[in-house]
Amino acid sequence: MKKLACLSVCLLFSFTSYAQETNTLDDRINENFRAATQWFVDGIFAEIPITNSVGIPWVLIVLILGASYFTLYFKGINLGGFRTSVNIIRGKYDELEDEGEVEISEDVISASGDHPDTVRVEGHHGEVSHFQALTAALSATVGLGNIAGVAIALSIGGPGATFWMILVGMLGMASKFVECTLGVAYREIDENGVVYGGPMYYLKKGLREKGFAKLGKVLAVIFSIMCIGGSFGGGNMFQVNQAFKLFEYVTGAEESFIYGKGWLFGLLMAIFVGIVIIGGIKKIAKVTDKIVPAMVVMYVIAVLVILGVNYQSIPDAFRAILNGAFSPEGIAGGFVGVLIQGFKRAAFSNEAGIGSSSIAHSAVKTRYAASEGLVALLEPFIDTVVVCTMTALVLIITGQIEIGRVISDEQGVILTSNALASGISWFPYLLTLAVVLFAFSSMISWSYYGYQAWSYLFGRGKRTEYTYKVIFCLFVIVGAAASLNAVTDFSDAMIFAMLVPNMIGLFILTPRVAQELKKYRKAIKVID
Repeated sequence: MKKLACLSVCLLFSFTSYAQETNTLDDRINENFRAATQWFVDGIFAEIPITNSVGIPWVLIVLILGASYFTLYFKGINLGGFRTSVNIIRGKYDELEDEGEVEISEDVISASGDHPDTVRVEGHHGEVSHFQALTAALSATVGLGNIAGVAIALSIGGPGATFWMILVGMLGMASKFVECTLGVAYREIDENGVVYGGPMYYLKKGLREKGFAKLGKVLAVIFSIMCIGGSFGGGNMFQVNQAFKLFEYVTGAEESFIYGKGWLFGLLMAIFVGIVIIGGIKKIAKVTDKIVPAMVVMYVIAVLVILGVNYQSIPDAFRAILNGAFSPEGIAGGFVGVLIQGFKRAAFSNEAGIGSSSIAHSAVKTRYAASEGLVALLEPFIDTVVVCTMTALVLIITGQIEIGRVISDEQGVILTSNALASGISWFPYLLTLAVVLFAFSSMISWSYYGYQAWSYLFGRGKRTEYTYKVIFCLFVIVGAAASLNAVTDFSDAMIFAMLVPNMIGLFILTPRVAQELKKYRKAIKVID
């Protein structure tokens, strides 16, 4: 470990020394990065034409149809399970976790392939609480997509785009429930009580149960590769890149002391990220269960102040949303535009159907898989229905959106910053702090996602673990230095590619989720 630490320090030092010697480092990174990834991006976002001028990426169709199917299959679990989700977070059903015999699934095995009573290791059957699992996952979901993604969606579809965004968020709650239930149902716990879970495990073991052993293994490997790429892209480079761009803008843009020094900002973030991720999911959860509530409250308070100052305009804003949702402009620009732009850009925020969140939820302390699936469905509600809607209202009320103008992610962040500045001049500084926290929390959670996939492919051990984490920290620096367009194209492609193997597994294993839900509802019926 000491050798690895020394090697990482040397790599960081060499990288920053080279950055100081050239002013074209950012351009070189951007040029090489785009050339290496463009073919992959084009394939993932190949469009299916809807009209002569409008097309929709096939991956978005899969996500929406999948979410709709799960909503119907589980009879509106999105709304029907909401109250139960809140009660689980409140601890109403905690006694179910502390009493009775521990039920060991045949799918719970050790790293060596044995089947010990691993659930009782260290006196628990998981690593984090329901609340910590939720905040760890939320730290990767509530984030920059809520800020830039909303502005992009509204610029294309107008105020009516907000309606379709909320609809997508509501449907996504069902997908989140399914994948996170499976994550717990098929997780593995080693002899030290460390949990390993996520799509790669329920794809491999779940599909084996259904007689598709070879398919399951192949899909698990594909998902793991894409997840690792997604952790370096959307969960790392995209986050630090947007945080740097807003920090640079607020501190003076071209006059800023850090202008053109993305590598320096990235180096500082890499150091802080490295300090946290060394400790694993327990350390990450201890950080996120403090940062996530704080940053969400901070952002929501800022938005509420703007809405309070302009309270007379709120009814007009809602009327504009409803009227625009069903106008020709709203249907073409809102529905399709949100799916193509808003949902595409907010994929890191919502992630429903992608499968990544199930990795964090798998570590929860519970004997009932469906309990965590129910907790997980709160994510899209908080992220899309609440936070994104509030952002949209601020942008509409302050008149920051120019309908029909296609904007970039960087411009989206700046528009939201300007909207907050219209109420109180120093609010952009508050937003900058929130964005940096959003980026930081997303990176530490995605590092866990990526490591879980990495360990699935390359084995579990300290050498393997720290190799991944050193590479992850180096990508933090690269992400801050690369251009935003190059980063977002690659990030979107890697994350959306994860849905292909994940969705196949979700459709095949839906009956297993129904069994877990039935078992949990039977258990809580006594308490209710």
